Order: sequence, then C-alpha cells, then structure tokens
Amino acid sequence: MRTVAGPEAGALEARARALAVLRIRSTALAVALLPAAAAVVLLAGSATGSIGGSQDQGWTALRWVVTGGALLVLLLAAAVAAVVVRARPALTPTVPIAEETAPDLYRLVRDLAERLEVPAPSAIALTPDCDSWLEDRTHPAHAHRREHRDRGALAVEETRPARSVRGTGGGPGPATGADRDRILDRPERRPPQAPVLVIGSPFLWWMRVAELRALLAPVVAGTGPSVHPDIAAARRFVRGLDAAVAVAARGRGCEPPSGPASALVAAVRRPAFAFVGWVARLLLRGCRDHAAAMERAVAAAASERAQSVDYGLRIVAQEQVGLAYAGWDRLLTRVALPAWRMGRWPSRLDAGVVAALTELSRRDRLAEGFTSRLSERPACDLLEEPGAMDEATSLLAARLFHGGPPEPGPDWSPVDWGAYPEEVVDRKWRQEAARLNRLLDEREDTHDRVGATSAPSSASAPVPPTLARVIDRLTADAADLPADPADPADGSDGPDGSDGGLDGGAPRLAARLSVEVAREEAAATRAHGQGPAAGAEGPAGGCGGDPWIDGFAPAFPLQPPRTGRELLADHVTAMVCCAAVDTAGATPGLDWLDGPALLVGGRRRADLAHPVLSLVEDGDDGPLRAWLGEVGVRPEKPVRLV
Repeated sequence: MRTVAGPEAGALEARARALAVLRIRSTALAVALLPAAAAVVLLAGSATGSIGGSQDQGWTALRWVVTGGALLVLLLAAAVAAVVVRARPALTPTVPIAEETAPDLYRLVRDLAERLEVPAPSAIALTPDCDSWLEDRTHPAHAHRREHRDRGALAVEETRPARSVRGTGGGPGPATGADRDRILDRPERRPPQAPVLVIGSPFLWWMRVAELRALLAPVVAGTGPSVHPDIAAARRFVRGLDAAVAVAARGRGCEPPSGPASALVAAVRRPAFAFVGWVARLLLRGCRDHAAAMERAVAAAASERAQSVDYGLRIVAQEQVGLAYAGWDRLLTRVALPAWRMGRWPSRLDAGVVAALTELSRRDRLAEGFTSRLSERPACDLLEEPGAMDEATSLLAARLFHGGPPEPGPDWSPVDWGAYPEEVVDRKWRQEAARLNRLLDEREDTHDRVGATSAPSSASAPVPPTLARVIDRLTADAADLPADPADPADGSDGPDGSDGGLDGGAPRLAARLSVEVAREEAAATRAHGQGPAAGAEGPAGGCGGDPWIDGFAPAFPLQPPRTGRELLADHVTAMVCCAAVDTAGATPGLDWLDGPALLVGGRRRADLAHPVLSLVEDGDDGPLRAWLGEVGVRPEKPVRLV
C-alpha cells in the first residue's frame, strides 16, 4: 500500500470531500426525480398492460395521483434549483488592480505561481483589511462580458483550435472567430478559471517586497486545488445554497408592493421563499462538515506546497502581520472614525498606517528594530500609482466601516493628513462644544418658562459660552441631584426622549446628548441614502435597500454606540480643548495611535482624561481646575464655536 504525503495528500483529501458534497447534490436530485420515475413506470406499465388495466379504476386513480405528485415535485425542485443557480453569492467589496497599474506586482505573483507550479490567479484586488485570500468570482452575476473583460487578468487564455461548427455553409468547416467565442463561452466547455487574489492594503504599504512574497506564497498555492473541477463544483454548490438562504430570508422579510394583488402576492411569496430556505438549509446542514473538511484540506495542501518558498522569511512576515493589524485597528478607531463622523474621510489611510506603526515601534520596546526595515523597498512600490490606490481603498474603508456614501461629495470630502488637525480635530472640538452649550441653553430656557408664571422677568442677555459655565453647572447639578428613586440616574431618557423639564444633573445632560447625537446621525444617514440607489435590489436579488448599496448602515461597525456618559465626557473634553486653544495658546494635533490630541508648547498633553472623568462622574472640579491652572487656561473667557 502506497503512502501519500505532502501536498498531494491534502489535495486528495480535498477532492474526496468535494465528491462527498457532490454526492449530496446528486442525492437531492435523485429524490426530486424519484416521483417522476415512479410515474413513468406506472404510465409505461399501463400502456403495455403489465401493471393494471385501462379499466381498473384503482390503478387509474393511482396513476393520476402519482403523476400529479411527480409534476408538483418537479415544479418545486425546478424552483429551488433556479433560486440556487441564479442567486448571487456574497462578494467582498474590493478595489480591482489592472495590470497596467501594477505590472511589477503581477510579475511577482506570476513568478510565485510558477515556482509553486500552480495556476496564476485570474486578477488582483485590494481590500482595506489585514488579510489576504483567494475569492472565486466565476458566477455569471460577477463575470463581465468577454468584450469588457477585466484588464487586470493574470491568466492568459491560450488559443486552442475549436471543433468545426455546422450550419453556416452546408458542411463541416473551420470555425470563425465569433463561432469560436460561442464555443468557448459554453459552461460545459469553459475551463475552470483561477480565483482572484485579494490582498490587504496595509500589507502593501507596511511590508517589504520580500516579506509580501513570502506572505502570499501559501495563498497563491491555493489556486492549484481551486481549479480542480470537483472542488470548484462543490464550492459553487455550497455558495449557491448559502446565497439561496439569503434570498429566501430577504424575500420573506420584504413587504409586497401596494395594490389589489398585494395580499395574493404575499400569500404565495412567503410560503414559497420559506420552502426554498428550508430546502437550502437542509442541504447546507448535510454538506457542512464535508465542505469545512474540504477547505481545511485545501489550506493544508497549499501550506505544504508553499514550504519550499521563502519559509524562513515567512516567519518574519507573520510577525509583521500582527503588528500591521494592531496599527490598522488603532488608526481606524482612533484617527479615521472621528473624521468619518465629521463628514470627512482621510484619503491616505495606508500611508497613515506606516506612520502609526513607526510611532508604535518608537514607543514599544518589543517593536524595536522594525523601523530599520523601512530602508528596504516597500511593497507599495510595485504599484504605478500608489496614491490613487490608497485613496480608493481609503474611501472603501469608510464605506465598509462607517457606512458613508460611495463617492465624494459636498458633505463627504477627503482630507489630507497635513490638514487633519485644523479641518477635523479643531472642527470636532468646536462642534461638540457648540452642542453642549446649546443643550445648556435649552435647559435654562425651560426653567425660565417654568418660573415665568410666578416671577415674570425681563428678557436676559444670552449667556456666553465659557468653560466656567459648564464646570459650575455640572458641579451644581451633582450637589443638587434629586433623591427620587424613580428618577433615572443611569443616563436614560424620559418616555418622550427628553429630560421632562427636570434638573437631573449629569445623567440628564448625558441623556440629552445621546438623543441629540442620534438625531444628527439619523439625519446624516437619510441624506446619504437619498441617492438613486436607495431602495434598489440588493446583491442577493431580494427587495429593500441593501446596506452596501444604499449606505444605510456600515457593513462592519468599528465600535458600539457611545453611552451617554462617554458622550458627555467627550463634549466636556472638547470644551476644555477649545478653551485651551483660545486662551492658552494650545493647538490641535494628531497622534497616530490615539487620534485627536491637544498640543501645549508643541508637546501632547495626555493627562486630561482623569480630571474630566472626575468632573463628569463625581462632580469634583478640583482636579480639572488644577489642570487648567497648570496649563494657563482661563475658564471665564468665552470660547469660539462653529
């Protein structure tokens, strides 16, 4: 008995699991055809006189019942098969890279595939994430027409002689160019297409060329099993089932169009989609274990095949993956997210991750020595226009992680890192300070209206927006908190979302801030969703707006919504920073790892969080007043608002 080891063992295991998945598909097809086979047997036996007779009422009724049941089963099976085949599988949003814009990158991938003895990926794309993978995009909904084929294709289709085509000249003859295209475009004659190589954009900017090649080696090695007909067919079947489940869920949840036939449409649509979803989930459960084992075997075979290519350098590259992930996460959550909330999107996120990781290397002893790599050639040099690619992936990152519009506009404009402190940090502080003072003015107006019946007074002048006013209000509210146990002390709102006209201290103010911020975000979301794609059908073919198309919600939110106390602390911090800028000569700045920063004398002050929390949570203004005195801030002076 011969023992198989190495990549061939993983490939054989993957093919065995793929055949198991295909057997489940064949079994489902056989079950759907079984009633039709029984009906054919009964009809043939009746015609030949072998089963029953033409005058036998019992056999006649049985034939009609079986034939009707067979037709119904065939109709249901055809409906399920049509949904599975036509449903569009999930597609990762990426930025495609044409070969003309990155010839060196395509050459590197081709050489790597040649060394691994596997087919080259069909194309390359970038994603704003710290990961790389192969993605099959051979579904007809994803494929372009041959005359509009992706210019970034790596795998060049070889010209092969086509068989003769009958019908145009009265006999067999050589096929013309159009006939040859029709022959090659038939699914049964089309060779398996290699998947698309998706590369995380932070890798291109942080890693060196040799590190990127070592990191992509096991990924590119996966194209070998991917183009196997059995594995490709099994993957298509599983993806079709998954997409059918999504179509069924969307179809059951959407509302039918208004009209006299809406009730009939709903009565037919929902049970039909429920049946399709039930069948698709049943088949998915049956092939789930085999599909998972097939993917593990494919990964094992690819990893084993890539052992011979830059194995030692791959260990170093894996260390850089963890570092890039940490820097990318901090850059998105601390730096990019505040800008996105302001309606601006940083246009050089990938270049920013290099600055963030360099700063991390400077601060962290464990990262010492990583900056010495910067003298080597970065992988982004493999692109002809790295700035344009960086801008495209930055816009896609804002689309994915924040739910912004798909294209720049008046309320969604790019910002450079040099202008970030003035256009994002300073503007953010001014807007939050203005919101905080506006809510304080509304509360004072409410109290004035409540006491106007007992003690009418003349109209008072508007209160200037000062930091001292905010501090005094929070300390006074903390001292005069009502002892009513029914009063919500956790920052929640009243039944109508307001504070009910009561002076409930910091929790009430935090609740009002939560309502105000949620209202502004909802208005911005509606403004972004008023494009022509609003309400269009999603990728899965269902009804209703799709988050990726309409921008109603981010696909992958970075952070949960901020609580009321967090919002209040952020607004008080913004008020303090505005006062420091206006009265103490401080300036807004950018910290690559922590986001907006206050610079006093050219150095960052990172000790403001504790005094602000003491004021917001405990009503103790001592630490904050000591900090203000140390910096030289004059809280009684009005601050400039937007």
